[in-house]
Amino acid sequence: MSADTDFLPFNADEKAAQLRAGVRTGRTAPIRPFLPEQHRAFFPLLPYLFTATPDEQGWPMASVLTGPRGFVTSPDPTTLRIDALPRNGDPAGPGFAAGADIGLLGLDLATRRRNRANGQIVSRDSGLSVHITQSFGNCPQYIQTRSVGGTRTDATPPAVMLDGLDEAARDLIESADTFFVASRGRSELAAEGGFDMSHRGGRPGFVAVQGDTLVIPDFRGNGFFNTLGNLLGDPRAGLLFINFSTGEALQLQGIVTIDWQGAAGEPAGAERLWRVKVVRAWRTDGAFPYGSTFGEVSPATLLTGVW
Repeated sequence: MSADTDFLPFNADEKAAQLRAGVRTGRTAPIRPFLPEQHRAFFPLLPYLFTATPDEQGWPMASVLTGPRGFVTSPDPTTLRIDALPRNGDPAGPGFAAGADIGLLGLDLATRRRNRANGQIVSRDSGLSVHITQSFGNCPQYIQTRSVGGTRTDATPPAVMLDGLDEAARDLIESADTFFVASRGRSELAAEGGFDMSHRGGRPGFVAVQGDTLVIPDFRGNGFFNTLGNLLGDPRAGLLFINFSTGEALQLQGIVTIDWQGAAGEPAGAERLWRVKVVRAWRTDGAFPYGSTFGEVSPATLLTGVW
């Protein structure tokens, strides 16, 4: 397989988001319909994999799969084999079904390397086989480094559904320097859409909580607008916040509205804002089964502010 000639075009919603943001890009993005060799070698290095899958109503759910390094492999350029299943009681669990779309984010927190791979679950047995239709790398901006290791031995309890955002949920969100967002292309895009999992980062406090609504600054990125393009076409989103010290996970679903002109540089570095009206929330203790040690703030994050 060749390189640049295999790049895929931006879909209609990505182009619309780029136009709204006043960003000019080429007709194609460095997104391939297969995994390049560097990505095939990267995924087996990870002990965790962030995921976007549908719930029964087609809403995106954000979650994480975990296993020993090497639990993700690529037997060929259009396949990822994941030798893990969602944890018991994961509210995202039913979406990991044969035939379902899936978005995958491989992120090495120690090195800031990240690659995304989207496709369909071909089969589910003791793990998952995924046919890859989109594969692309992302820059290391806004990724805070962490060393991850030392698996916790306590069993993970089932997720607890919350009646709105309680004080503990608000504290986790407002202290986070990292979260993950699951989105989907609208159904009319067919093969040009699908599910996607992405990362967002900033200083602790960069996500504001106003009642049951999160206000999130959108900092300068790669200009692809994969996530905001998806949210422009289908405003349903899934979010995942992790307390990397305790392993606690907060999974949210909400409706997104994008304020393309409302940031006015507040907080510092924000080019636009998006608001997530939370409609469902779950908390799981110990969902991220590793200990971690904070490393350093991303140089890009140092240029941004908080509310």
